[in-house]
Amino acid sequence: MIGTFAVTGMPQWRVSAFIENNIIVFKTIWEGLWMHCIRQANIRMQCKVYDSVLALSPDLQASRGLMCAGSALSFLAFMVAIIGMKCTRCAQSSWQAKGYIILTAGLLFVLSGAVELIPVCWVANTIISDFYNPVVNTAQKRELGEALYLGWVAAFCLVAAGAIFCSFCRCCEKTRSYGYSAPAQCPTHSQDSHRKTESSYSKSQYV
Repeated sequence: MIGTFAVTGMPQWRVSAFIENNIIVFKTIWEGLWMHCIRQANIRMQCKVYDSVLALSPDLQASRGLMCAGSALSFLAFMVAIIGMKCTRCAQSSWQAKGYIILTAGLLFVLSGAVELIPVCWVANTIISDFYNPVVNTAQKRELGEALYLGWVAAFCLVAAGAIFCSFCRCCEKTRSYGYSAPAQCPTHSQDSHRKTESSYSKSQYV
């Protein structure tokens, strides 16, 4: 969840590429979802928020909405997971309700990871296509930024967390089904043995 928030706000989605005649290495350009930054000689950095959303490329426009949706879904999944924990006590809560809550949290985690993976892969595909496109000017070519790598890691963690929650919910249901069957048989067996002992004592005393 924290990684998703960080990727959404980071400007390092597109980084300037130093290839061919573009040898101005003391100037680095970062392009993100909300702003673009220029860093000179690793000392001074200036950032400016985009003046208009319509001026952005279609992939960045769609990535804004998808990353915001992914952040909201990851936060919602985190809150639902807290409610479904064993240590959380709610009024009139049962183990079955806890299992459904954990399953809901797992599905939300998987959904948030998939939603985050779409814009990250889309922007990465656009960068790679423009990089190998001879028609695109060299000064306009970009490389993959740190935010994209962090986005892949965060999406993988969200999907993995969702899978763990879903599998944990199924394991809990199996454990509860086995746990409830044992106590139902034990009292019957003990009562039958107790009755048999009483009947045997009564017959011996009668003889």
